[in-house]
Amino acid sequence: MNIGVNLLSVFLAALVSMVVGFVYYSPMVLGKPWMKEMGLSSENLKKAQKEMGKLYGLSFVLAMVSAYILSHVMAFSMNFYGYGAVMTGLTSGFWMWLGFVMPSQATDQIFGGKNWKLLAINTGYQLTSLLAMGLTLGYLY
Repeated sequence: MNIGVNLLSVFLAALVSMVVGFVYYSPMVLGKPWMKEMGLSSENLKKAQKEMGKLYGLSFVLAMVSAYILSHVMAFSMNFYGYGAVMTGLTSGFWMWLGFVMPSQATDQIFGGKNWKLLAINTGYQLTSLLAMGLTLGYLY
């Protein structure tokens, strides 16, 4: 089976993921509780912002990898199940999160000594991001 990938939609889905992250972790949404659970202060973050460009760049590349893989899963699912592109994007994003992302993050929490509130915030972002990428890929399919 030949699965074509629209690289422009992958790029846009990764961009959407980054925007979702900026909003999700903003002080008006979950930024303040996340900072508290991470043990960070405004001063810590201001100092760290000088290095953030490289981290955002790497994060964008990783988001592109996720969007690329998600697009492959979606293409297979649409061909196999015959669902519409948008529904396939949403369901594929959810199942990828439930089957791979959340268990990995939960295992890291269990053995890494992190707290459950931080896990809920971070894995909530991952779910939101995957749903947004799936929606974007589906809409542009």
